[in-house]
Amino acid sequence: MMKKVLILCTGNSCRSIIAEALINAKLDGVSSDSSGVKASGRVNPNAQKLLEQKGIWKDEYHSKTIDKVLDNEYDLVVTVCDHANETCPMFPKVTKIIHVGFEDPDGKDFDAFLNTYEEIESVLLPKVKEALGL
Repeated sequence: MMKKVLILCTGNSCRSIIAEALINAKLDGVSSDSSGVKASGRVNPNAQKLLEQKGIWKDEYHSKTIDKVLDNEYDLVVTVCDHANETCPMFPKVTKIIHVGFEDPDGKDFDAFLNTYEEIESVLLPKVKEALGL
């Protein structure tokens, strides 16, 4: 039975896209979507370039608002926004929610995106597995 995860942040252009791609590429039996409360409508070019370099970019990855995913059923919702600088969105449905915050690399150099990728891979993936009981 495939587990469904939603990665939620503010802009849905960097962190949540990277997390969605990593979960889909590296966690067996888990399928991920992402969205943002104020979705920017574009994937950050550095995020896309990084995922292409890692071989896990898919053309279906795009920035979308939360209303596009509200009707989906999720086993887990993960908020990845940086509490210090942003208000984390609430998911209106009753489901398991965890928070794993990452600094937004938007507007920074490519190395910042690489750091975010490595952090998400080493910190977020184990927490998602744990929360889903995998």
